[in-house]
Amino acid sequence: MNVRRSAATLAVSAVLCVGAAPAALADVATPSPAPVVPSGLFGKNDPTYDGVWRQSFALLAQHTVGLKPAQQAVDWLVGQQCADGGFASFRADTAAACDAKTMLDTNATAVAVQALKALGGQDAAVKKGVDWLKSVQNADGGWAYVPGSPSEASSTSVVISALSAAGEKPAEVKSKTGKSAYEGLLAFQLGCSAEPAADRGAFAYQPTADGKLPANADATAAAVLAGLGKGALVSPSSSPTDTPAAALACPATAGDPAAAAQGAAGYLAEALKKDGHLTALTPGSDQTTPDTGNTADAVIALAAAGHKQSAAGALEWLKANSAEWSKGNPAGLGTLVLAAHATGTDPKSFGGTDLVAALNATGPAPQDASAKASAQPADKKDEKKEKDSGSNVWWMILAGAAAGMGIGIVLSGRRKRNQL
Repeated sequence: MNVRRSAATLAVSAVLCVGAAPAALADVATPSPAPVVPSGLFGKNDPTYDGVWRQSFALLAQHTVGLKPAQQAVDWLVGQQCADGGFASFRADTAAACDAKTMLDTNATAVAVQALKALGGQDAAVKKGVDWLKSVQNADGGWAYVPGSPSEASSTSVVISALSAAGEKPAEVKSKTGKSAYEGLLAFQLGCSAEPAADRGAFAYQPTADGKLPANADATAAAVLAGLGKGALVSPSSSPTDTPAAALACPATAGDPAAAAQGAAGYLAEALKKDGHLTALTPGSDQTTPDTGNTADAVIALAAAGHKQSAAGALEWLKANSAEWSKGNPAGLGTLVLAAHATGTDPKSFGGTDLVAALNATGPAPQDASAKASAQPADKKDEKKEKDSGSNVWWMILAGAAAGMGIGIVLSGRRKRNQL
């Protein structure tokens, strides 16, 4: 899972949904004091919008490379869970019970479930998280980032991946109206009649006002994992074959999640061919820039689908271009570790960067003594000088500007979380 959208954008968007945009944007002019980052948390930036997300990816990545995370880091994540099983993006005061004002978050809950399931020994927390996710399933079978909002493909996919990781069968997880999780997801896929033809197989984030489904690479990468019944942790041996990804087979096999995932993988492979990476619009302009996070997501998705050779070019691009983006960024570093793992690449020698040591340096050292010795890179001081507040303010301004274009456009960048 990559850098979904800026978590800050998501949170502001949620405020916009209830008509409070002016107040939220007014706060931009009066910066709040720098937050105190909890000692058990990975990363130095304000955790308000992505604390649970980045912690989950950091712990999942450490586990993936055979490290045992610090107990205080695991305890921090477990402590964020509300009594009903849901997680907010971040709770500063966990001694206070969650209430109606606590903004619970399906994405944070879903990745926390995946991380805690992988770590083991947290069955009660995992079950509570799964039960909460089931309780907020929409009538159409899908999920929204904020419960009660219209379903979208990205959140639906992340939840399905969590359900699968926890041992659930998404096809059997049904809403009160009898719609399954997969029925909710597949409604967002562009089929054989989509134009241009290159978009066939992709997933939209949400339909536009006129009912069209615009292709969205972020939603598509997440949908590949969901359709295959996999989470963010993809074993390099999970797909015994390695074939080029192919375009959506037409006529498409309706209702087949695995076939839908393969068609989505074909779209991603074609999208990566042009530049070796995915792109995103630069905030405030019509220019595009490389989208490092979603490129990493695409690599994981293609590897999961058995198409590592289709991901090879993007993997090399990440090795050469992801260092600055991921510096001091636990969610970004965690995603790169997972991409390396999925493709059988050494995360300790990733384009000249030891991703594991860099990740360990952003939070509590793992319990392994050998890992502690390598967790102090020379540029640790530089990591403390992150451009924290400026980044958050910029994305909040962007959220306000995007409100006029519809909430779906703001949220469709959901994986930008790792940029915090």
